[in-house]
Amino acid sequence: MTGDALASLDEQQRIAASLLRGPVCVLAGAGTGKTRVITHRIAHGVDTGAYSPGRVMAVTFTSKAAGEMRGRLRALGVDGVAARTFHATALAQLNFFWPQVANDTAPSIIDKKVRVLGQAADGLRLHLDAATLRDVASRIEWRKVAMRTIDQDAAAHPTGLGSLDAGALADLMRAYEKVKDARRQLDFEDVLLACAGMLESEPRVAAAVHEQYRHLTVDEFQDVSPVQHRLLELWLGDRHDICVVGDPSQTIYSFAGADPRYLLDFTDRHPDAEVVRLERNYRSDPGILTVANALMRGRPGALTLTSAHGGEPVPPVATAYPDDTAEANGVAAAVSAQIDAGISPDDIAVLYRANAQSAPLLAALASRGIAASVLGGKRFFDLPEVRQAVMALRGASVAPVETSFLATVRDILRGLGLADEPPPAGGALRDGWEARAAVLRLAEEAPEGTTLRAFTDQLMARGRDQHEPALRTVTLATLHAAKGLEWPHVHLVGLSEGLLPISYATGFEQIDEERRLAYVGVTRAGRTLSLSWSEQVGSSTQGSARPRQRSRFVQEIGTGNLRAGGARATRAARPRS
Repeated sequence: MTGDALASLDEQQRIAASLLRGPVCVLAGAGTGKTRVITHRIAHGVDTGAYSPGRVMAVTFTSKAAGEMRGRLRALGVDGVAARTFHATALAQLNFFWPQVANDTAPSIIDKKVRVLGQAADGLRLHLDAATLRDVASRIEWRKVAMRTIDQDAAAHPTGLGSLDAGALADLMRAYEKVKDARRQLDFEDVLLACAGMLESEPRVAAAVHEQYRHLTVDEFQDVSPVQHRLLELWLGDRHDICVVGDPSQTIYSFAGADPRYLLDFTDRHPDAEVVRLERNYRSDPGILTVANALMRGRPGALTLTSAHGGEPVPPVATAYPDDTAEANGVAAAVSAQIDAGISPDDIAVLYRANAQSAPLLAALASRGIAASVLGGKRFFDLPEVRQAVMALRGASVAPVETSFLATVRDILRGLGLADEPPPAGGALRDGWEARAAVLRLAEEAPEGTTLRAFTDQLMARGRDQHEPALRTVTLATLHAAKGLEWPHVHLVGLSEGLLPISYATGFEQIDEERRLAYVGVTRAGRTLSLSWSEQVGSSTQGSARPRQRSRFVQEIGTGNLRAGGARATRAARPRS
């Protein structure tokens, strides 16, 4: 470790990173630097001798977030920290301890519940379609993360599921478990349950884990489910050295069992906890944060964000369009104007509630020659064009090179199809071109003196950590997929009743979750934010139009915090901080 891990932090961040002994609760608003605080806190602990890297366990929810954490720790000179997802941590412990406890190898993990469910249904002579099997798989996942037995689930859902009454559904769940047991298999949720069961029933395993990991850090604590919380308690034991970081306003995974009460009630379970609030936002301009704060005003645990950028708030643009096609065309025109003003396409995102909203947006952007990528598809390093490029570069790295490193990379990628001019937007050829172009940009950004072998090693490491380069395309994403990401310029579309909030959100808790989704969308934006909606479903020209109401969230934001659409301003791009 070189330098002071606290030197680059603001006052509140420094306070949080200085609290090396738990319990610690960091309430970190959007854009306030929570990952920075987590990694600098660990680095400060290692630097001062309070922590040994191998004794630190840092858990989060996605492989990408865990990879980013490991990458930041390496940049701070810290190696050896167990920074993983909940599932990866639990699976590693199962694989290590199972042979000691059971004198056998650990069970294998099934990759698709639906296939096993189908086989279990066949055994019961149930003829179920794929949609029903997927719904049953989802119910099984919910039951397990909520730590409910099959009988408890049946009592909670007396009407059953689809064509299955409660009794038939319970029988199918039991048959599914029997098929897995007979094959010595676990599903994704079983990994957490089995690890928790092992720690509860085997004191020597619990003692070994407690001895190995003395310091526990949990990212995105607002997303913890009951089974994950139980596992955390078992990892912690009777100790108190835990630091949790989260934002209750960003709980958007209740459908997967997330319960923000674990974060909101942390001080009830740990009365001696130190609580630090991070509310200085380094991402968004003041006008955007005015909208975000208005959305969450009065909600439990809501933080009041202030912008580090300063200046007078410039209200985001709000535009009503006649129908969905007009909205897509209007957003595409605004994006085109931003690009014409010098804004890079990869600094622009269009966010929406449901996947089905992407099709007209993609078509409208393509009609203007604007390439776009839909977030949530294949990972960058799993794309066939990227895998092919990495293999070709790796092969060339073992042969004598007669040209410069960069010239060699460029020649290899040209041989694979990277032309000087991109193909038309809106097709697979353009997608492949953008992927190869991103690999070339990584080579162009490599430090002077980089060798081809070192470059391919870097590509492979980035692939393992899911450290993906930015494509020079406009990003389209659902609000769920956009969480944890940011763009200087964001267009949040579909702010209509039935879309946001979604039509099946009827109860108070469901509407509140939709509000948090809108908040996540707003806080992805750095420089500019536009909100839009359509006033009818269908097309008036085809006689299929039905009125659609503006989202209640626009009313909650308040018209005084928004500018009416029309002529859309496109301020010059500001360098990222």
